[in-house]
Amino acid sequence: MKFNFQNKILPWADVATWRRRHRSQGKRLVVTHGCFDILHLGHVTYLEQARNEGDALMVGVNSDAGVRELKGPTRPVNNEADRAGILAALESVDYVCIFPGKRAVQFLQAALPDIYVKGGDYTLETLNQEERGVVETNGARIVFIPFLKGRSTTETLSKIERL
Repeated sequence: MKFNFQNKILPWADVATWRRRHRSQGKRLVVTHGCFDILHLGHVTYLEQARNEGDALMVGVNSDAGVRELKGPTRPVNNEADRAGILAALESVDYVCIFPGKRAVQFLQAALPDIYVKGGDYTLETLNQEERGVVETNGARIVFIPFLKGRSTTETLSKIERL
């Protein structure tokens, strides 16, 4: 069988239907989300650790408009299709979905994670409380994974600017 990472990218409209089918198989779904603008070692380490929390990992990717709202008018560097494709090509990532908007509330309502993973720069108090509410209402466990020091897209862009 040939590998095709494009098959791991789920259209936004199909996430809820896919999740119902996946849940019927009794697998624990891990979900995380973010911009993933310039993939670096910190990202891949985080995603590998997230995947090890359950049976499958779905990564929500902020749309281009959502990234601009979060990071400013010069971002993203890579468009949403490229960011989703690069993530889908990773072995640790089982599924990718581009979701609209700045916040992941609707994405989390559709994906219904069993385990919700965020980076170690968050706490229960600093999570977006609407997102937290969706996750906790559906009984998911929240896991925080520490970041690798010195590995961030912002830091990478700063290095590039200094060249």
